[in-house]
Amino acid sequence: MFDRLARSLRLRTDPPVYFLTVGIVLAFVVVTIFFGDWVSDVFGSASDWILSNLGWFYVLGVTVFLIFLIFVAFGRSGHVRLGGDDERPEYSTMAWFAMLFAAGIGTILMFWGVAEPISHFANPPMGDTDPGSTEAARQAIALTHYHFGLHTWTIFALPALCFAYFIYKRKMPPRVSSIFSPLLGARVYGPIGKTIDIVALIGTIFGVATSVGLGTLQINAGLAELFEVTVSPTVQVIIIVAVTTVACISVALGLDRGIKVLSNVNIYLAIGLLIIVILAGPTVLVLKGTIESIGIYLGALPELAFWNNTVPNSPDNETWQNTWTVFYWAWTITWSPFVGIFIARISRGRTIREFVVGVLGLPVAFSLIWFGAFGTSAFNIERTEGGLVQAVAVDGDIPGALFEFLSNYPGATFLSGLSIVIVVLFFTTSVDSAAMVTDMIASGKEPATAPTHQKVIWAVLMGAVAAVLLAATGEGGLSALQQTIIVVGLPFFIMGFIMMFSLGVALRNDLGARTPTITRQWEPAHTPEAWERNEEAPSPEPIGPVHHIPDEDGAPVPVNPAVVAAALDEYVKQHSDDDAESAVRIVEETDPEAPTPRRTH
Repeated sequence: MFDRLARSLRLRTDPPVYFLTVGIVLAFVVVTIFFGDWVSDVFGSASDWILSNLGWFYVLGVTVFLIFLIFVAFGRSGHVRLGGDDERPEYSTMAWFAMLFAAGIGTILMFWGVAEPISHFANPPMGDTDPGSTEAARQAIALTHYHFGLHTWTIFALPALCFAYFIYKRKMPPRVSSIFSPLLGARVYGPIGKTIDIVALIGTIFGVATSVGLGTLQINAGLAELFEVTVSPTVQVIIIVAVTTVACISVALGLDRGIKVLSNVNIYLAIGLLIIVILAGPTVLVLKGTIESIGIYLGALPELAFWNNTVPNSPDNETWQNTWTVFYWAWTITWSPFVGIFIARISRGRTIREFVVGVLGLPVAFSLIWFGAFGTSAFNIERTEGGLVQAVAVDGDIPGALFEFLSNYPGATFLSGLSIVIVVLFFTTSVDSAAMVTDMIASGKEPATAPTHQKVIWAVLMGAVAAVLLAATGEGGLSALQQTIIVVGLPFFIMGFIMMFSLGVALRNDLGARTPTITRQWEPAHTPEAWERNEEAPSPEPIGPVHHIPDEDGAPVPVNPAVVAAALDEYVKQHSDDDAESAVRIVEETDPEAPTPRRTH
């Protein structure tokens, strides 16, 4: 049935994965519209249980992921290329960075750039800290950097590295299930693998739809600030339709002509806004505060990486970490399949070390500068002019926080308009890159081979989910979706540990046994002459791996290269009078340039 339907729609995809995913998503939307309270109760109870009882697991797990990535990057596998051994990166570092950022958390930076530092400034969750104090500002910026720094990008980087390795090194289909091939074997092509891919697709669609909904609320707030546009579901649906249309055009143009161009334009506009905020405000103060904030973050990171709010500083903050840190991790995890495959796609040809340093370095550095500048500026405005704490912490106007902040700058109208454009472009690039990647997961093929309408359908579906929920249920529908992604994110999070093990197995198998270290052997040195002879003796030349020699049954027998080299050196010494034809050499088949043992004549 699925096959016939796919042929009639001219789709080149995996019919069961495609139609089951679409069917489940549409069913959830319909049920939410007609039975919203029941959905909220069911998923609300489940998400509350997860946040309350497994929050420590999320905090510990993401830190473990970060340690694993650092270990892999700077270990013996760091030089392995994500592709053929002779491949080189397809995109320049700047283009790579722009696409990394646009597909990652660009919209979140705009949404929370002012709101989060001010929220924690007004309500410090750690220790006996007075709201609005200097210590509250230090704590607020440390927590903000923690939420959008190394740990967030670790959640993206781990699956991205696994995808890149299995898709481009092991030539597996571009699917989530491919990562588990060392454990599941050929079963990744069967029902188990398809189930993994369907769950990944559903989580991705829900995660992106939630971000589209939140971005729409911010755009609506900005339009209300600039043009007194009504904040209403009707306006929000119009915004989603417009953004989805642009995303469809972008995904139809492809990665190089659509997504890449939009991403580059967007990152330049974002950098421009950042520079204006620095130069138009108290520049020296902002620069000092930004640099200081990085030091505060790095100093607090060891504690924050394991902090679980075991002893809350007030009854009101008992659930603080659940509603902030743990929710962020759970939400980000639902994005990780799509962002991971997208990062893998644009990172082909880079080494594992380049990949980890780049993904954990470039976007994180920009995030630290962004939040440092906006956070320092927001604290200064609150202390001199006031109004931000009232808007964010008291009135709860999170979507309008950025525009309230910009109202304190010269050319506020222009800056607010520029911010709206940046937000629109940020989540447009999120939708179009998500559409490209979901199609890859569903079809198991590169996007270039897919019909244009097939990729466009995914973009329309994500926009439709957000639009229908906002129109039918208002912000309550988004809340239900947020609760849902916490539940859906748990299996993904558990998969992260399996991903680490699977990648470790693959690297160990592909790299083979470590070449033994060969050192110079010293003779007893009881006299100066003996010591000089030892010093004058040359160091042994490095020895590459030696191929295994099969036994009589054809089974490989491990051979110690050091033993072989020593035996051959001894043979050469004993046959120094022989002619050249009798000389013995070690030939390394996998590395023709491996050195040969010395001959003495």
